[in-house]
Amino acid sequence: MVSEKKKQTAKEVKELIHKHKVIGILDMHKLPAKQLYELRKKLKSHATIRVVKKRVIKLVLSESKLNGIEQLTEKMRWEPGLLFSNENPFRLAVMLNESKSTAAAKPGDIAPHDIELKAGPTSLPVGPAIGELQRLKIPAGVEGDKIVVKKDTIIVKNGEVIQKPIAEVLAKLGIEPMEIGLNILAVWENGIIYPKEILSIPPSKYLEDLKLAHSRAFNLAFSINYFTSQNVPLFLSKANREALSLADSAGIVLPETILGLFAKAKAHHNVLEGKVKIENKTEEQSETKSETSE
Repeated sequence: MVSEKKKQTAKEVKELIHKHKVIGILDMHKLPAKQLYELRKKLKSHATIRVVKKRVIKLVLSESKLNGIEQLTEKMRWEPGLLFSNENPFRLAVMLNESKSTAAAKPGDIAPHDIELKAGPTSLPVGPAIGELQRLKIPAGVEGDKIVVKKDTIIVKNGEVIQKPIAEVLAKLGIEPMEIGLNILAVWENGIIYPKEILSIPPSKYLEDLKLAHSRAFNLAFSINYFTSQNVPLFLSKANREALSLADSAGIVLPETILGLFAKAKAHHNVLEGKVKIENKTEEQSETKSETSE
């Protein structure tokens, strides 16, 4: 039997769903209450956040009858929450990402990305810590009075559980790999589901892709002689160069080709002059030989 409290929660969530254009699924796993309170205040003018049990989420999403929204339930994990907004989903994702802060790893945490130790000196003095690093298969050594990591080493891969020895080493090194904030898993808008993988792409990447697509389209159009308002000046420049080249090779005198023709004539003159000098010199040598033999 469903309690009155759950019925009331479901009613409130349904109302929020129909008041907003964008519905998101959040992962609230290990998010401290204090940070949640601060994030709610920070995002108040942009979004509403509700911590709701999985069962209630599945119920209200299926009953909302909105196109494709029930697919959000496939993205749920850990401790889900719902986000309601009228902001652009990608702008919303950027705001959520910017609101995150770093924190030290605790045993049992899930690595949000590959955790890598870069080669170089550490802040650790020579002592027992070098044994801890080596037991974790981290290539460590001593240089002067400091412990150094000899090469870049990934000690935890994305999605793996952080074990206690690793958490302790990371703490000693002052590395805070964890992110405290609202982890957005997927967003629904007008029947379309945007997963985290798409929402997390930086806006600059889209701009770079657009520039690359424009460049490739421009080059393709030019290579197949497809005229557009953007490439017509390039075609005219190419035609002008080819016409001048043809006129130059055919000896046609034009204001644009006359200097080239003079240069070519000068080059021919120099070649002929050289041949004449060589022939004259050869004749002189022959005459001298004849006179000598007589």
